[in-house]
Amino acid sequence: MDESTPSENLSPLEGFGFEVRSQREGRKLTQKHVAKAIGYSEAYVSRVESGKLMPSEKFARGCDLVFGTHGIFERLRRRIAEGEHPTWFVPYLQLEPRAVGIRDFSAQLIMGLVQTEAYAEAIFRAAHPRAESEVIDGKVAARLRRQDIFAASEPPALWLIVHEMCLRTLVGGRAVMAGQLEHLLTYATSPHMDLQVLPFSAGVPDGEMLSFTLLSFDNSPTVVYSGDRRGGRVYDAPKVVRGSVDAYDRLRAHALSPDDSVALVTSLLKEYRS
Repeated sequence: MDESTPSENLSPLEGFGFEVRSQREGRKLTQKHVAKAIGYSEAYVSRVESGKLMPSEKFARGCDLVFGTHGIFERLRRRIAEGEHPTWFVPYLQLEPRAVGIRDFSAQLIMGLVQTEAYAEAIFRAAHPRAESEVIDGKVAARLRRQDIFAASEPPALWLIVHEMCLRTLVGGRAVMAGQLEHLLTYATSPHMDLQVLPFSAGVPDGEMLSFTLLSFDNSPTVVYSGDRRGGRVYDAPKVVRGSVDAYDRLRAHALSPDDSVALVTSLLKEYRS
């Protein structure tokens, strides 16, 4: 790497971008040159260099080939991914941006993909009470970056089934919960998202009440992700996926209608604000 070092105040992604820019400028290459050599757009290179985009593995490998850095960028990217997310969650993260459909059932906490900054921070601080603020900030930023998929010209269709427990469990205080429920309602008004609440009165429709996510793709089979605080895994075995799809259909059938779900969330939002 270049002997110059980025400021200690830079985030891991900004540090990666700093190193890319340093290597590029040291070789008197333009962003256009690098983009063409690696097979990405000039805008993509610009976003990576500015620390606004998590580089793909292909991009990191391409940097190593163009700059002759012998795997340094690939290892740096891996450290960023593992530092901001658990290693077992990375395979899911690589699939989520490619999905055309996301169906999620949240049993205890609202899905990370639609969490607010304050809600996510409260969760991470509770899970890592001894972690320094910059570590928590990095995890929160990484979680919020996942929402970039909704800014795409064709965002994925999102269907959320949220257990009532998620809405009533006080995470971070009443103000944090109010902000999170308001955020959920904002998503619910989007044509790309459906929201249903599974009330306590529905019992246990699928027999387990475990959170899981189904990802659907244009040109590959549906997969299911399931996990807990000890770890998680992506499953692609047809039998496992079929069972998860059936379980999701049962949950959907026992949940409140979208209109009734919005009404319940709105009612709880008023309670948190009072």
